Amino acid sequence: MQIIRTIVWVLILFGIMTFSFFNWDTVEVNLWENLVLETKVPVLVIVAFLLGIMPMWLYHRSVKWSLGRRIRSLEASIKSTALAHRTETPSPTAAAPVDKAADEAAKPEDILSPTPPSTGDNPA
Repeated sequence: MQIIRTIVWVLILFGIMTFSFFNWDTVEVNLWENLVLETKVPVLVIVAFLLGIMPMWLYHRSVKWSLGRRIRSLEASIKSTALAHRTETPSPTAAAPVDKAADEAAKPEDILSPTPPSTGDNPA
């Protein structure tokens, strides 16, 4: 993108230089009744160009600055939210040791087979 910007500015500079070469005439500019400015045409064109581009350039810079501030603000809020969520989640604790009896009691075939309903009377 920088190369395109450079090419555009070189073309503008070349155009201004060509215009200046072919129009190097003195002109009179009446500012007030008794105040007359004698200047060359290219100087008048360059000053008019700068006066025309300056307000839009300043507006562009102010919008770019305010959007940059907004982006930094949003990034900071996202960062603080992410840090808050990271500190809220509990760290995983070590699991309690598993008893062999509990491990043997829950065999896969026992889980898949239906258990008979208990009747409530113990045959003892």
